[in-house]
Amino acid sequence: MTEVKHRTLESNGIRLHVAEKGAGPLVVLCHGFPESWYSWRHQLRGLAEAGFHAVAPDMRGYGQTERPEAIDQYTLLHVVGDMVGLLDVLGAEEAVIAGHDWGAVVAWLAGMLRPDRFRGVIALSVPFRPRGSVRPTTVMPQTSDTVFYQLYLQAPGVAEADYERDVRLTLGMFLYWFSGDAPPRPDNARPLHMVPRQGGVFTHVSNLPPLPAWATETDLDFFAAEFARTGFRGGLSWYRNIDRNWELLAPFAGARVTVPALFVAGERDPVLAHPGRATEILNQSTFVPQLRDTIILPGCGHWIQQERPAEVNAAIIDFVQGLPGPMRSLEG
Repeated sequence: MTEVKHRTLESNGIRLHVAEKGAGPLVVLCHGFPESWYSWRHQLRGLAEAGFHAVAPDMRGYGQTERPEAIDQYTLLHVVGDMVGLLDVLGAEEAVIAGHDWGAVVAWLAGMLRPDRFRGVIALSVPFRPRGSVRPTTVMPQTSDTVFYQLYLQAPGVAEADYERDVRLTLGMFLYWFSGDAPPRPDNARPLHMVPRQGGVFTHVSNLPPLPAWATETDLDFFAAEFARTGFRGGLSWYRNIDRNWELLAPFAGARVTVPALFVAGERDPVLAHPGRATEILNQSTFVPQLRDTIILPGCGHWIQQERPAEVNAAIIDFVQGLPGPMRSLEG
C-alpha cells in the first residue's frame, strides 16, 4: 500500500493542501478544531484499503492551506465552496463527505446545499442543527463568572494569546480532557464548555497532562508543530462567523438534508453535553429523513476517529458501500 500523498490545489480562490490515499470512489474527510488532515490518518489508510480515494484537506485557515486575513472569509459558505471546488479540481462529479466537529457542520451543509455533488453525509460528534430563529450568540449560556466557550472565542486576539502561550500544553489539554480516557469531572466542577470570565482557559495551567492511551508523543508533536507555525487565528475565525453564518443561511431556514446520512458520536464526548444537544440528536430524522443510523460508541470521547479508528472505519465503509449506484467522475 502506497504512503499518503500530499499536494496543494487551487480551490475556490485559495491554495488548499490535501493528504490523499487510494483510488476509487471519492470520500472527502473534513477535520474540526483544533486539528488538521492528520486527525484522519487512520481513515486514509482504512478507506484506501477498502477501495476508495480518501482525501483529507487542511481546512481553510489550518495547516498548509491558505489562511485569509479577513475574518469574514471563514463563513460556512466559503468552506462548502472550498469542498465543491475540491471535487472540481479532482475531476469528481460526486463524493461522500465526512466531517468531525466543525467538519461535521460543513458536511451537513454540503449535503443540504449541494445534494447533486455530495451523495452521502457522515457526521462525527456534531448532529444536524437546523437554523434557529435568533442570532446564536444571543442565546449562548453565561453566568456571573463564566461564559459559553463560543462567546469567549469571539474577540480577536483574546483566545489566541491564551492558546498560543504554550501551544503544546494547549493541545495536550484538549486531547486529554475531551478524550474518553479523561477521568469523570466532579459534580461541582465547571463544565468544560464554560470559560471563566477572568483568566481564560489555560492561563493558570502549567503541567501537561498524560496523553490518552490512543495518542502518541509523535501525534502531539505533529499537531503542536502545525499550530506553533500557523497560530490559532485561522481556526478561531470559524467561530467568529457564527452570527454571520446565521444571517447568510436565512434563505435555507427549514431546509432538510435529503441525501443518505450517518451520525457517529462518542458516549463521553463533552460536546454531547452542550445545551440542547440531546434534543438535536433525537430530532435529527425530522431534518435528515434518510438518516441511516445513529451510532454512539461506549466510553469514547470527542476525538472519535482517532480514539476508535477501527470502529469508525467500519461504520464509514459500511455506509459508503451501502449507497445506491456508483459514484461518477466529471470525465464520465
